[in-house]
Amino acid sequence: MRILIAAAGSRGDVAPYTGLGAGLRLAGHDVTVAATPAYAHLVHAAGLEYRALPADTRVRGGGSTDRRELMRTAAAFVTELGQGFADAVSDDTELLLLSATTAPLGWHLTEATGIPGLGVHLQPTAPTGDFPPAVTATRSLGRLGNRAMGRFALRMVDRLYEQAAADLRGRLRLPPLSPSAMRRRQERADWPVLHGFSTALVPRPSDWRPGLRVVGTWWPHHDPAEPLPAELEDFLGAGPPPVLVGFGSMASGDGERLSGIAVRALRRAGLRGILQSGGAGLAADGDDVLTVGDVPHAALFPRLAAVVHHAGAGTSAAALRAGVPAVTVPVTGDQPFWAGRLAALGAATAPIPFPSLTAERLADALERVVNEGSYARAAAYAARHMATEDGVEQALKAIEELAGAG
Repeated sequence: MRILIAAAGSRGDVAPYTGLGAGLRLAGHDVTVAATPAYAHLVHAAGLEYRALPADTRVRGGGSTDRRELMRTAAAFVTELGQGFADAVSDDTELLLLSATTAPLGWHLTEATGIPGLGVHLQPTAPTGDFPPAVTATRSLGRLGNRAMGRFALRMVDRLYEQAAADLRGRLRLPPLSPSAMRRRQERADWPVLHGFSTALVPRPSDWRPGLRVVGTWWPHHDPAEPLPAELEDFLGAGPPPVLVGFGSMASGDGERLSGIAVRALRRAGLRGILQSGGAGLAADGDDVLTVGDVPHAALFPRLAAVVHHAGAGTSAAALRAGVPAVTVPVTGDQPFWAGRLAALGAATAPIPFPSLTAERLADALERVVNEGSYARAAAYAARHMATEDGVEQALKAIEELAGAG
């Protein structure tokens, strides 16, 4: 089957689909990943075909927590994405796998072309009484309040996609239909959505409709035979397991301040550290600190004492799979949600909000997470649970079911 995976967003919104795509390709499918040019190299490295999506998905003002600014950025991104989204779908495409960011546009393509579609989401997006929506609230409002907030979050998404969807439907010669009406149509049809995260982090809510499944994490593709950089290997072997500090694509332009905080905290706690440069541009020198660039989490994390991270969905899952405890510093978006889930499991300290981060607070959290064994035990327990899940295999079964039904 010729499958197109459409994914847009930051690196963490794209990388998991390289692992999913590589697994589907191994099972005999012809897989193409549509993403923005910034991540074409990830797709090619996984041995998959690449197709370009419009829009600049690199985080603009990644340190911002102002909701109005974030909404403006998101609206501009969606407008750019909608302008050329249809061009990514070729005439021979037989199945569309749509991320949470591309589904509100992809639905209109499935209507126009007749190509079946399947949701492949990295976050829980459907309303539930079990927890508040991942991107708009950080504390439970009770079952009724959580569901109400979940519906409100969906309406906000509908507003973001309104103009882009209208323009796309016009280009596809479809009659007008609002994003909210399209979403309700998909829900009534029980449109299937696979969620690529672990039930160790988020058990499937009992009040979700039948078509919503939690299948396990899709891990970014990497070659397990590829060694870590020699300088990193030397550093790992030169002393006790270090702590990794990284903020992914977040906190652009804040690298000098964050690097200073990280180094002071590590030395205050008596720990060796690795700074992952990322979007913030972290950097420091010293016998007890090493700066690295892009390194596969699967190869590095099991050799660490702890991870300090922004609580992105992928990094949160990677630390947990490695059985390594964490200190989370959520910045924006769904990061407070994942930080809260890790803390609830006991695998991380209480989150330190990004604006409140200081060397003293970070050092205190590091001392606790490294020296109190309960955090490592909780992470190891979750890791054993995650080892029983195979997100790619479950996705493959769902695709085969969909093909059989067609």
